[in-house]
Amino acid sequence: MSGGTDEDRQDTLDRFGEAVNMTAGELEKWLDTDRSREAGQKDDGEESTGHASGRRIVELLRTRQDDLGDSDLAHMRKVTGFVRRHVEQRPEGDVSDTRWRYSLMNWGHDPEK
Repeated sequence: MSGGTDEDRQDTLDRFGEAVNMTAGELEKWLDTDRSREAGQKDDGEESTGHASGRRIVELLRTRQDDLGDSDLAHMRKVTGFVRRHVEQRPEGDVSDTRWRYSLMNWGHDPEK
C-alpha cells in the first residue's frame, strides 16, 4: 500500500487515466518508432526523458492498481503535470506530424485521439 490518503491515491489514478489516452500496446508500438526516439530532449545521444517515461508508463498501465507504490504514483503525477502543461502549448494548425504531438505521445497522450 502507498502513503497518502485513499482519496489522494484515487485522484492521482483518475488524473493519470485522463492524461494517458493511449493503451499500453499502442504506446509500446509507438516507442519502437524512429519518430518517437527523435522527439524530446536528450542528453548526449541518450534516450529522451519522454521516451524513458513512456517505457515506465507502459509498465504502470500493466500494473494492477493495488500493486502501485509511492514512486509509481509520483511518476503518474509527473506524467499528468507534463501532459497538462504541454497540451496548453498546442501550436496552431495541423499538429498530426509535429514534434509537439510526438513528444506528448511519448508521455502516453495522443492529442489526435
